[in-house]
Amino acid sequence: MNKIVWIIVAVIAVLAVAMVSGYNNLVTMNENVNGKWSQIENQLQRRTDLIPNLVNTVKGYAIHEQQAIQTVADARGKLTGAQGPVAKAEANSELNNALSRLLVVVENYPNLKADKNFRSLMDELGGTENRLVVVRKDYNESVQGYNTAIRSLPASLYARTFSFGPQEYFKADEGTKQVSQVKF
Repeated sequence: MNKIVWIIVAVIAVLAVAMVSGYNNLVTMNENVNGKWSQIENQLQRRTDLIPNLVNTVKGYAIHEQQAIQTVADARGKLTGAQGPVAKAEANSELNNALSRLLVVVENYPNLKADKNFRSLMDELGGTENRLVVVRKDYNESVQGYNTAIRSLPASLYARTFSFGPQEYFKADEGTKQVSQVKF
């Protein structure tokens, strides 16, 4: 009889250790997702910080193009105020479209394209766009691993109990899947 009690205690102990280990793994994965999301927000902030300088540079040359400039400013404001991956992705897409339209306007101003400040800002913006591609990829891979873990056994048995719900992917809008052609 005493041996059966020890076996039951051992089984319960093994299950408890496995559950604690699984819980800690989910915490680690969730924090990884949050850290990757933070990197996206850092790059989006860097980008929104560069845009006023770009807009002011264009303003000096393209006085008659206020609508394109205002569209960029409005889209930047929406991105700054957006919360969560879906809202940020939508606002980011709107800003991409506004910037594309602004760059079309720039085509009409050859002196602007030759301006050192403008070229420098465009290089900075291009570098930020490249960083955004990398951090979005890293974030989505992290979300995929986390979401897979909380849906797989045995973690799925206790993940919801401990409030581990699925995370949202950072998805591109349908319109952003078309590559923009910008010529300088």
